[in-house]
Amino acid sequence: MEIWRTSRPHLWYTLVLMLIGLWLGSVLAKGASNQSATTSSQAWQRYHSQALNKSQSPPDELEILDAPATVEIHSPHETHLTRTSVIFGLTKVANESSVSQKCHAQLRQMQRGILGKQPWAMKVLDASGTKPSGFVYGQNYWLGSREACRGVQRPVGITLSKNFDRVMHYGIITQQAPFDMDYRVLYLRHNSPWQVEIKLMSEQIIHIGLCLPSACSSAEVQGLAQDYVAGGMFTENEIFDIRPEVVYMKDLQLKEEFFERASFRLLVGCILVTGTLMLCAQQLHVANKLPPTSEDHRDRDLAPAESEIWRGLNALLQMEKLQKYVTCWDVPANWAKIFAVRENSPNEIPLMNGLRSVCAIWIMVFHVVWFMYFTVHNKTVLISYAEQAFFQYVSSAPLLVDVFFTISGFLQTFNFLRNSLQLEAVRRNSFRENLKLFGKLLFHRYLRLGPLYLVVMATVDLVYAYIGDVSVYHINERFDEMCTRHWWRNLLFIQNLFDHRDMCANWSWSLACEMQFFILANALLFLYVKYPRVVKGLVVSSFVATIAWSYAIGLSIKFQLSFDAAFATGTEIYTSPFVRVLPYILGAATAWLLQENRVQLEISEQKERASWHFALFVFFACIYSTVKRDLGPLMAITLFVMGRLFFSLSVCWMIARSCSGRGVWWSRLLEAKGFQHVSRLSYAIYLLNPLVIVLFYSLTNASTHADPFMLCVVTCGFAVIVYLASILFSLAFELPFSNLSSLLNRRQSKPKTI
Repeated sequence: MEIWRTSRPHLWYTLVLMLIGLWLGSVLAKGASNQSATTSSQAWQRYHSQALNKSQSPPDELEILDAPATVEIHSPHETHLTRTSVIFGLTKVANESSVSQKCHAQLRQMQRGILGKQPWAMKVLDASGTKPSGFVYGQNYWLGSREACRGVQRPVGITLSKNFDRVMHYGIITQQAPFDMDYRVLYLRHNSPWQVEIKLMSEQIIHIGLCLPSACSSAEVQGLAQDYVAGGMFTENEIFDIRPEVVYMKDLQLKEEFFERASFRLLVGCILVTGTLMLCAQQLHVANKLPPTSEDHRDRDLAPAESEIWRGLNALLQMEKLQKYVTCWDVPANWAKIFAVRENSPNEIPLMNGLRSVCAIWIMVFHVVWFMYFTVHNKTVLISYAEQAFFQYVSSAPLLVDVFFTISGFLQTFNFLRNSLQLEAVRRNSFRENLKLFGKLLFHRYLRLGPLYLVVMATVDLVYAYIGDVSVYHINERFDEMCTRHWWRNLLFIQNLFDHRDMCANWSWSLACEMQFFILANALLFLYVKYPRVVKGLVVSSFVATIAWSYAIGLSIKFQLSFDAAFATGTEIYTSPFVRVLPYILGAATAWLLQENRVQLEISEQKERASWHFALFVFFACIYSTVKRDLGPLMAITLFVMGRLFFSLSVCWMIARSCSGRGVWWSRLLEAKGFQHVSRLSYAIYLLNPLVIVLFYSLTNASTHADPFMLCVVTCGFAVIVYLASILFSLAFELPFSNLSSLLNRRQSKPKTI
């Protein structure tokens, strides 16, 4: 007890001192923590500010050039980077004798920055392309990142909260290169046996994206690339036996020559003239609605500049002859024609509207896949999809061109033979008068088809010149070069008589065939009026001759159904008018049987339905007949010729029975009034869809992956864009000239049209 009492006050003192010590420690710790956080925040802000100041105020050029080149940074990764990274390898082979002094200094600084792991240099390394996986199946797009290369020049626009701890270097966002950089693409041709070679154009071109100093010209970099691949430092060459060869380099900048092209001037002129005619038509439309006494009042209400414009237009419109023709460009009237939907008359064959519309969209779907091939990095997989049974409706879509040939042959013959006034005129005319009438029909055909076609051809030339400069992809089909050299072939509609690789807008081959078949059919119809037996013999001979010709050509070139062989034989088989005339003859013969011989097939309702369904079965059986493609030349050409023969016959049956008012549930769907609108746009859709698809694919910065689900979404998007573009081009360059053709024919008796 004594001891306890004696020591108790000391114990209390000890406890109080310990509590005071703990309190002081916590206060000091908290203060240190706050100071540390404040210091850390201030340090981050100072670093951020310094990085921005440094990026905004790059060192002087002389300072870069005078940087000590003798300072070397040794890194264990240097050998690996030299053999795997093209951009780093170029900095190793660069010397003052191969590039300019400024370029050499900047490449050396970039090399030291990479080895020293400076943030801006690491972004350069990351933005430049290296070999990705998938080379065996066609991955030749080593594009890196164009956006990341832009980030080397300017900070990426992103806000990050400072409330979270991050392990990253903030300099990868804020730090910029000390000199100007830009993104370029180097193209190498490889000869590797370790990649599937499909032989569809030039798929063996490797695209390598490089983030390079702007001081280095493309010629200098191309020379460095040649030294790099020749020096054997490219490790992929050893592994995959690439054996690369430098083809060229692209700086992705639009050249000044683009605005000096004849197609640019032609297109601008067409737009200005069309816009002026549309304004004149609108002014005439408004002037006709207003009473004459309100003209002066209307002029006073206009602004001075606008009033001058309208006065100028009114001065042009004082000419009565001009007024008649200007109305052809009336936008509201033409808009109403495009979207007009009415009841089908007894003299029409509404099934044709559905066939045209469905086939035009169907072929567009094929083009989405076809032009995707040139940007896809798994080409082998894409081709394997095309050979599967489920996707035959896409890969065999080119057969649908025969639907248009069959319809054209039928309409050409049917309209000619049912026009009794024209038949009588041909019968009594002399040879010179018939030649004049023939020229008139040809002129009106050209007037209806030519303007839109020529405008699209000029647009093709301009678009391909543009994507040839700015697209990251190697453009194999340089239609800008083809159109410049061979525009006259398209002007005369004879481009399909030459090699398909030398065509301007090669998808227009069928339009050339249509024009040639039109001329041939008109010549035979004129001759038929006076010498029917001779023409019948000529048509039968032509039918036999085209089949024999197809067999002879197919066997001589050892034709096969594989995609590579079909593409290689495109000139002899696919675009040849001597081969393609078969469905046109069958369509014309069907019209002759209906109009001249008045053939009426009376069968029971049950047999009628069975015949319709059988025709549809033959239609799709011909499309799916190529599901097995590894056939010998004789079987392949037989399947090609007989498939097209029965395919066209099934279409002829549909047209003939629809003409007599017969049909089943699915043919009634094709006769729906909504197809009238799409059918009016089918010509513009046919011409524009490849152009639109190529333009959008070529402007992407990353290669495409062949995926069926995403392909469905992409196809729907292209359908909408093509549809809108078709309305615009049809309003401006198709319907006005169709109206003009009708106006010029108004004084004379016109053939009855379906």
